[in-house]
Amino acid sequence: MSARPVRHVDDDERRRRLARRHALHPDHRVADVEAATRAMTVLHATEPATVHLSVQARTTGVTVADIERGLYDERTVVKQLAMRRTLFVFPRDLLPAAWGSASARVAQAELRRLAAELERAGHATDGAAWLEAAAREVLARLASGDGLDARTLRDELPVLGASIVAGAGKWTTEQVVGPRLLTVLGARGDIVRGRNNGHWRISKPLWSAMHHWLGAAPDPLSEPAGYAELVRRWLRSFGPGTEADLVWWLGSTKAAVRAALVEVGAVAVSLDSGDVGWLLADDLDPEPSCAPWAALLPTLDPTTMGWKQRDHYLDPADVPQLFDYAGNAGTTAWWDGRVVGSWVQEPGGGVRVVLLRDPGRAGRVALDHEAARLATWLDGVVVGTIYNSPAMKAARLR
Repeated sequence: MSARPVRHVDDDERRRRLARRHALHPDHRVADVEAATRAMTVLHATEPATVHLSVQARTTGVTVADIERGLYDERTVVKQLAMRRTLFVFPRDLLPAAWGSASARVAQAELRRLAAELERAGHATDGAAWLEAAAREVLARLASGDGLDARTLRDELPVLGASIVAGAGKWTTEQVVGPRLLTVLGARGDIVRGRNNGHWRISKPLWSAMHHWLGAAPDPLSEPAGYAELVRRWLRSFGPGTEADLVWWLGSTKAAVRAALVEVGAVAVSLDSGDVGWLLADDLDPEPSCAPWAALLPTLDPTTMGWKQRDHYLDPADVPQLFDYAGNAGTTAWWDGRVVGSWVQEPGGGVRVVLLRDPGRAGRVALDHEAARLATWLDGVVVGTIYNSPAMKAARLR
């Protein structure tokens, strides 16, 4: 897809957009978990604590209880497996777009893979039919509206205990079907990770039927309409971005992204990198200036993970310190739209900033203020993570 850029958006302007669009500047923080989620299109939820810490960074006065109420009582935001086989928190009105596009793509790929493994294991001559029969058993058990954990479902439905050998060569492992079938059903939007049966920083989901959780489950959008709506929301939050950024973020194809850009009437702009970026047609006005700002973001925060091409906010030399071997972002410390380091928690719950770049005295003071704000909010709770970046590991050795 090519078009003549209508104007240039330099890296300084892109960083200014973060302050307001991502609700990171103190003057642009938002009121609740739903508004924080909408600001980012979706929040990463692979680790449950990321949701809470991402909301904390973008709000003032919102408590853990407020976030839990939005997730599990009011249900204004909902957990959904979607882009790149990653778990996110969605505003509930965006779910039909995902069900028809990114989530459906994940579900179909997982279903094909699992069906083939069932056939190789000798459980079925038609793995897909076997899985659909097992799915009906799961949905029938959840029809009452009860939320059940994976172990209970497996104990009550013996079909979920079937074992298969996954992988190849020295990487083979024996797995039971249950958790993977629940993943497929979750991606399809048939079931949902409902209430968390544990502390907010630990994932112990109770599965519920989606139509019970939402009251009524709307129909998925068509695949083109679903991708178009996801791209529209992403451009509002992250634009200008490149085609490569969108292909990576969606876990989709170039063809799907190009069709979506046409559908939403995206407008081309030039970027400092020399690439063509895209904005919505009603979002072309230059971004006004604002005072410098500081933020401490958690592992896998959507701001850090929003683009494939990250030079506008991150020095390439720092990437090996801030991301793990698989490209997952650890904690990040931001000053005026650029990542300048990381942060870790002390054993007693205090928060310590770890600088890779000196932001100057004003930046150091502002980041220390954010560290104190976060530590107060955590109130002694220490949050663990499996996504420890090299910078985080090195800081803990000091």
